[in-house]
Amino acid sequence: MEEKKSAKPHSILWKDRTEGSVAGVIDVLSFDENMVVLQTEQGTLTVKGKNLHIGRLELSSGEVKMRGSVDSIVYSGSNPAKKGSLMKRMFR
Repeated sequence: MEEKKSAKPHSILWKDRTEGSVAGVIDVLSFDENMVVLQTEQGTLTVKGKNLHIGRLELSSGEVKMRGSVDSIVYSGSNPAKKGSLMKRMFR
C-alpha cells in the first residue's frame, strides 16, 4: 500500500516589501543576495530583489522567512492542482 504525502498549505505573507515568509516550501533550489528560488507545493517560486537574506529555514514544517528589498515574486512550472490530462479536465 502506497502512502501519500499530505500537501503542506502554501501561503506567502510579505510586509512592506522588506520581510516576509513563505509556507509550503519543499526545497530551496538556489539563493543569493539578488534572488531566492524555492520549490513549493504550487510550483517554483522566484523572489528577486536586493540584499535578500534567509532568516529562518525549516523544511520539516515547510517555512522560509526572508528579509530584504523585494522587486518581484513569480511562479513558474506546473501547479499540482492543475495536473491531469486535457481530456479529463475538459469532461469533469
